[in-house]
Amino acid sequence: MNKEKIKIGIVSKGRLKEDSEKVLKKKKLRIFFERGKRELIGKIKGRPNISVSFMHAREILDQLSIGNLDIGISGLDLLKESEINIQKNIKLEKKLNFGFATLVLACPNEFIDLFTTLDLDEVAENYKKSNKSLLKIGTKYVNLTREFLYSRGVTNFTIVKSLGSTELMCAMNTAQLISDITSSGTTLKQNNLRTLNDGQILKSQACIFSSKKSKKKKGLKSLIRLLTK
Repeated sequence: MNKEKIKIGIVSKGRLKEDSEKVLKKKKLRIFFERGKRELIGKIKGRPNISVSFMHAREILDQLSIGNLDIGISGLDLLKESEINIQKNIKLEKKLNFGFATLVLACPNEFIDLFTTLDLDEVAENYKKSNKSLLKIGTKYVNLTREFLYSRGVTNFTIVKSLGSTELMCAMNTAQLISDITSSGTTLKQNNLRTLNDGQILKSQACIFSSKKSKKKKGLKSLIRLLTK
């Protein structure tokens, strides 16, 4: 691919894809495909110097960090969860008015004495004494969850990486608590889970990001100005 071509990354499916496409369309950047809509790289009508790649939200940040993408639309939560060497190469250009969600710490309703992280510190200590093992917390957000709990003085736990439906981990007894992204809280409730009173870890939304490694690319600044004004 031409090194001077400006490469935009957006999420490949779902509501984030639709809303990201609307952001471009609103700025008269209309995506078209030469081989059909299943193609993962699109072009912009009248702007041969721009291409649009469709990929996973996490992959967008990875590709921005190494300069394979110049602009990307992804979630703030995923940036904050990323390793520091990824974060340092990405600039947040604008927070967008969609993709709102909150990363929360939740427990099964059966925990009748667990309502705050202060309670959790005591519950975790008792669990360790009773079970001779650490309390397990299931999540896809390993870094954010660990940092949040350490900041609240909770240390007697271990993280279990979620590979699928995090809300099922307590029911399957692979974890005693979870941290997960929620929009309305409905899925948590339907799976017999509730958020701790002070269990909000991060409020997230979709954002426009740029790669710091691409800042000298011709036409990039003007395109960022167009997308963020």
